[in-house]
Amino acid sequence: MAYTCYITFPTTFFAIRAESVLKNKPCSYKMVPVPRSISSSCGTALRCECNELGAINIILQNNKIEIEGFYRLEEIGLKTPSVEELFLDE
Repeated sequence: MAYTCYITFPTTFFAIRAESVLKNKPCSYKMVPVPRSISSSCGTALRCECNELGAINIILQNNKIEIEGFYRLEEIGLKTPSVEELFLDE
């Protein structure tokens, strides 16, 4: 099964700041629209490999980036992906 993790932000401002902070860090990520399966509101999310989620969270927390939520999506072909909200220790 293929899983991808997403971090959502309360505002676009924090998404842009997150991208700026992570730009020179050794982690793999991409800024993408928030998947509809997570939220119907528009916005920007950070997509990353799930094994890098903890390290990215620490970097964002150390730089005072507000985070709305963490999600893990299981891609299931053309069907609606399975979504699991994650709760990371701070």
